[in-house]
Amino acid sequence: MDEILKQVQEGSLTIEEAKKKLAAYEDLGFAKVDLHRPMRQGFPEVIYGEGKSADQIMAILQSIQERGSDVLITRVAKEKAKTILLRHPEFTYAETGRILYWKAKEANNNTDSYIAIICAGTSDLRVAEEAAITAEVMGSKVERIYDVGVAGLHRLVDHLDVIRKATVSVVIAGMEGALPSVVGGLVSRPVIAVPTSVGYGANFQGLSALLAMLNSCSSGISVVNIDNGFGGAYNAVLIDRLARKESNEIGY
Repeated sequence: MDEILKQVQEGSLTIEEAKKKLAAYEDLGFAKVDLHRPMRQGFPEVIYGEGKSADQIMAILQSIQERGSDVLITRVAKEKAKTILLRHPEFTYAETGRILYWKAKEANNNTDSYIAIICAGTSDLRVAEEAAITAEVMGSKVERIYDVGVAGLHRLVDHLDVIRKATVSVVIAGMEGALPSVVGGLVSRPVIAVPTSVGYGANFQGLSALLAMLNSCSSGISVVNIDNGFGGAYNAVLIDRLARKESNEIGY
């Protein structure tokens, strides 16, 4: 704020330009883009793509991008992504995770700290990739450990060294939702459980997995909503940032 006011005093910035820079949000009519979120939370507003038109998404992303912030758009269908990419070829679309993103600058991932994204089955990959890409765009290093569900525990055991060294694990599972409990009993770091809607009728679109995770007897497990890979990753990044700050690897 001091720098902006100094520029106004010197005449290098008009009052209107200063007001725009100091505004807490930009009113687009259909949306009010939160411009101060990077200062409050360390990452700009994330755009939830489902239910928004391509034109609405492009207006919001432009508001964020103009201020030099990274842009992350979740739940973007393939056809909608194609429309946006025609106007914004600088963006990258991750089809499995249904995420569009643009990085203002590449994060420094020269660190030993990482998040383990652990996925029970291939049918859970859409949620796992939403989590993995979210964490990477937000600046964390990720190790993907996929298709290691409880139906074949030897597959999980083969990756225990990597899992145990992770700052935090995001564990994604549908069906009976048992995998986070297994991982939670084997590690000394936080586990964030993400239930998915994968499963047969009595799975109730992920409700049975959600309840199983909430009722886990393993300590250190937190649970987010069904299919919420983004939410699981966001919390994991906050934990990873704290760990890296403690080890003086980043300057937050």
